[in-house]
Amino acid sequence: MSVDTTAPTAGGAATDPAAVSAAGPATEAVVEGVVAVFRRVLESEEVTADSDFFRFGGDSLIATRVLSAIARGHGVELSFEDFLLAPTPEGLAAHIVAAQAVTAQAVATRTMATQSVATQSVATRSVATRSAGAR
Repeated sequence: MSVDTTAPTAGGAATDPAAVSAAGPATEAVVEGVVAVFRRVLESEEVTADSDFFRFGGDSLIATRVLSAIARGHGVELSFEDFLLAPTPEGLAAHIVAAQAVTAQAVATRTMATQSVATQSVATRSVATRSAGAR
């Protein structure tokens, strides 16, 4: 059985390992962080960026520990399906980076919308104040 590791994530980003290294040093730090989690939960220093979690003896219960550590360390919650589609530190790092980008974009959009509403509110109050003063 083969798994398509270039399948899009919920955020629309591919989990292609080449995309991970192209993203630069921040992503490399994410990969190293996930490698460290794998090494800790699998109790093996032999884990590398392209090590398959399940081939190193990982199972679904241990995978939940990895997902929990990712949520705590990176502020994103990945699904078990994400894990199955990308059971390597590189693959999970791609999911993490994509999820962080989606989250950052959502925050930026929300901030812009809030600022727009605040600006409209100030403008409305200004017009109302001028109108009340004209009476």
